Amino acid sequence: MKNNLLYIIAISLVVLSGCQSPDDIIPPADNQGLTRLTVKFTTGEYAEVEAASYTISDPNADTYVIPVPWFYPADSYNETTPYMSAMKVEANLDNNFTIAPGLSVLDLTKDNHFTLTDSYGNKRSITIRGERVKSSACNIITFSLKDKDVTGIIDDAAGTISLISIDDLSNSLADYELSPHALSISPDPAVTPLDFNNNVELTITAHNGTSTKKYTVKKEIPSKIGAGYRKGSEENVYELNLSAYGFSMTKSSNPSLAVLGSYLVLNLGDGTTPVYINRATGAKLGSINIGSANAGGSITGDIYGNMLIANNAAAGGTLNVYKTKSVTAAPTLFFSMSNTTGFTIGSKMAVQGNLDGDAIIVATCENSSSFVRWIVSGGVAGTPQVISVSGIGTWGGADNAPRFTYASTNLADGYYIGHYAGGGGNVYYVDGTANTVVRQLAGTGDWARGIGMFDIKVFNNTRYMMTYNMGFFPQWALGGQIYMYDVTNPALVTGSVTDSPALTFKQESITAYNNGATPLEPRTADILLYPSADGFMMHMYYIDNASSVLGCYKFDCIDK
Repeated sequence: MKNNLLYIIAISLVVLSGCQSPDDIIPPADNQGLTRLTVKFTTGEYAEVEAASYTISDPNADTYVIPVPWFYPADSYNETTPYMSAMKVEANLDNNFTIAPGLSVLDLTKDNHFTLTDSYGNKRSITIRGERVKSSACNIITFSLKDKDVTGIIDDAAGTISLISIDDLSNSLADYELSPHALSISPDPAVTPLDFNNNVELTITAHNGTSTKKYTVKKEIPSKIGAGYRKGSEENVYELNLSAYGFSMTKSSNPSLAVLGSYLVLNLGDGTTPVYINRATGAKLGSINIGSANAGGSITGDIYGNMLIANNAAAGGTLNVYKTKSVTAAPTLFFSMSNTTGFTIGSKMAVQGNLDGDAIIVATCENSSSFVRWIVSGGVAGTPQVISVSGIGTWGGADNAPRFTYASTNLADGYYIGHYAGGGGNVYYVDGTANTVVRQLAGTGDWARGIGMFDIKVFNNTRYMMTYNMGFFPQWALGGQIYMYDVTNPALVTGSVTDSPALTFKQESITAYNNGATPLEPRTADILLYPSADGFMMHMYYIDNASSVLGCYKFDCIDK
C-alpha cells in the first residue's frame, strides 16, 4: 500500500510540473511567413478571375513584385494596363503570421506598404507592387507543310517536329502557329522555302524578346503499331467558333465539309461560296473558286484529292454535281440527274472510294427512307439508282436527311445509317444488297439528340466508323457528341451506342458557341474522317450549326 501511494504521488508531481500558464506557451511558427500572392481582376468581364499567382521563394525578401501578364487572356490582345490600378490581392500566410493593414484592392502601379508580424510579435515592413510582364512562351503549337498533306508531330520536351512522309519535301513552305504574341520564328518557313528532306533548326523568340526555344524539324518514317490508332494519341486540335469565319447560322444553313490536300473546305449550304482553311490550324485562308457550280446543297470528297460540289435539287429539278481538285481552279461538271425521286436531294452526300477510279456516291432523299446511289467505275459515274431502306422508318424533323457512306466500295460490306427517332435514335447496320437491317446499336435515350451523321474510313488496317450525335438544344447542355467504332468485324457492332464492344473513342461534350440562343432549324451537322496519305495519321473533323462549332481531333498509329 505504501509503495502504491508513493507511486501515485510521483506521477502527480510529473503532471503538475508539465503545466504552464497560457502566457508561457509559444505557438508553432514557420519561418517564411508569406508564401504566395494572388491577384484578381475587380472589373470587366473577368471580375474575380485570377490574373496572376506569385510564389515567394525568398524568406528574407521585403519587396514583392507581382508579375501580371501583358495580355489577358494570353491569346488575346486585351492589355491589362486598365486593371493595374485596382486589383484584388490575396495572401497565403504561414501559421500564426498576420499582415496589417489587411489586403484588399490595391493600386499595383505603386508601392503598397504593410507590416508582417510573426507569432513572437516580431514585425518587419514589406512592400507589394505589380509589374506587367511580356510572355516567355516560345513554343510551336502547330506545324504543317503548305500544299502537302504533311502535318508535323511536335514533341516540346525533346524540341523536335517529326514530318512523317516518304515524299520529296525539298523547297517547301510551312504553315505554323506559335505561342501567343511570340515575336518571331527564324528562319521563317512561311516565307522562305526550306529543304525538309534534311534536318532544319528553327528558333522561336518569345514576346519578352529574350526567351527562345529551338526546334529541329526531322523527316522521319517511324514504325507503326500492328493495327488501328495508338491509344493515347487522341488530341483535340481545335474547337472554333463559326462566327469567327463570318458564318451566321440561319434557317438556310446546312453545313458540310471536304478536304483538299492541306485545306479543309467549309460549305454553309445556303448558296454562299464555300471557304477554305488551313486544316491543321483552323486559320481561314479564303473562298474557293466556285466557277459555274452551285453549292446550295453540299460538298463532299474522297481521300485522293477530289471534291464534289452539289446544288439542292427539289423534286422535279436537276441535281448538278461538279468535281474539282483545287480551291483555286474552277470545278467541272461531273454528272447531272433529273430528280424524279419525289424528294429533295443534294443536301447530304458522301463518297466511298476513289472518284478517279472506283467509288460509290450516295445522296440522301430528304424526309424519306431512301437515297440515290451512283457506282463510279474508271472515274465515270454510272446511272443513278434509287434505293429504299427497309426497317428503319422515315427520317425527318430537325435532321431531315442523314449523312452516311458505304463501308467500302464492295456493296456486300453494307452501310451504317441512323436518324432521330425519339430517345436519340438507333444505329443500323444494313445489308448492302438487300438493303434491310442486319443488326443495330440502341440509341442514347436522349430525347433531344439524334445520331444521323456517319463516315467510314480505313486507317492502319482497321475500318473506323465515326458518328455524330446531333444535339438540338446546346443551350440546355444538350449539345453534340462524337462516337467512333472499330467496324472491321461488323459482328462486334452490338449493344448500345455508348457501350458497344466496337466503341473505341467518344467525346460526349462538344463545345457550343451559340451563346444560349435557341438554334434555328434545320439543326444539322457534318463529319469527316481523313487518313493522311502516308498512313501515319487520321484527322476527324466535325461542324455543327446548332452549336456554331468547327472541331478537329487527330490520331496516329506510330509505335512509341
